[in-house]
Amino acid sequence: MSEQPTPRQAPSRRQAARLAAVQALYQWQEGQDAPGDIIDQFLKVRTGEAGEGGMRRDADRPLFKDVVEGAAGHKEELQQTVSSALAQDWTWGRVDRLVRAILLAGAYELVHRHDVPPRVAINEYVEIAHAFYDQGEPTFVNSVLDRVARQVRASELTR
Repeated sequence: MSEQPTPRQAPSRRQAARLAAVQALYQWQEGQDAPGDIIDQFLKVRTGEAGEGGMRRDADRPLFKDVVEGAAGHKEELQQTVSSALAQDWTWGRVDRLVRAILLAGAYELVHRHDVPPRVAINEYVEIAHAFYDQGEPTFVNSVLDRVARQVRASELTR
């Protein structure tokens, strides 16, 4: 008798918010809309939309808003932090735009959201990378965010 694969658990409210935040940051990188406008689009229009462009109705809206505003507001600082965690032959510009959105959101939580344990933040954004990629990108995200965490919250990782 063969075992049936267990269905993947539905994302939590916070996971849904993080996924939507990454999508919003990806859109923001296109440069056509301000972060506040994109947040409004997600909260007023795109909530409940099916597919990659929407946000679940029960997503944690304050977390979504904080991650988008925080990552956009601290972009230069976060970009420098992430860039210093990249392998020597990598540059920020070489990183795929969606991966950059994932790294910005993850780095924001690691640097500015001390209420979120570093391992939780890393895992959440690696899972988001898995939602979009099936090659090496999730491993890349894990490696870079782990290095960021070791730079900014090393004491919490050694406990």
